Amino acid sequence: MAEPPLADGERAGDPLAPAPRRERAAAALQSQRLTVRRLFGLDRSGPPPPQTQAGEPLRPWTIPNAIGFVRLALIPVFLVLALSSRDGTDALAVTLFALIGWGDYADGIAARVTRQYSRLGALMDPVTDRLLVVSGVVVCWDFRLLPRWALAVLAARELAMLALGRYVLSRGVELRINWPGRLAVAPVMGSFFFAMAGLEGFGEVLLYIGLAMALCATVLYARSSLQQLYAARKP
Repeated sequence: MAEPPLADGERAGDPLAPAPRRERAAAALQSQRLTVRRLFGLDRSGPPPPQTQAGEPLRPWTIPNAIGFVRLALIPVFLVLALSSRDGTDALAVTLFALIGWGDYADGIAARVTRQYSRLGALMDPVTDRLLVVSGVVVCWDFRLLPRWALAVLAARELAMLALGRYVLSRGVELRINWPGRLAVAPVMGSFFFAMAGLEGFGEVLLYIGLAMALCATVLYARSSLQQLYAARKP
């Protein structure tokens, strides 16, 4: 749903605003205790970090973003190693895939511990995750490690999400990750890992589970985007 409109005098950056929304969000974030559930991303209550919102500076030089840059740089290395292997089950490539995947949790934990949130991190993480998924699809497709029809649907879904995200961002709407989308990450990534590790049967089961969750999340994203676009057009 769209956020409620700001009241008069609450526009971001308005020096006359007695209590701008951004300052209230920052204060609420600072007051949140870093519990174990929040550290590992299980507790997502409260407002999103104001530093990650549209219009904020990118702030590229942070510890979480450094992890993100490494993840992004390692994706082509993984592809070269995996595609140059004999059967797609190269141990180094599989290990590298796991490191890149787990890096998503590592940069999130680093952001919550250091409170170094950034607009660039919010934009870069989902793009890196989708590039990793597409890379896994390419390898498993090339070596026929998983059913190609399911891989095709998953790849189309990821590309559609990239296009949808670009479209709604250009209209001032942001896609906020929902629980089906969040839960789909583990089985999808796990399906590639186990297939490349030689456990194709288990990987196939995980792929079907992750694909079902991902498609459900896509429907929710589309509905949320339409609601926000409709609300933005209201006088």
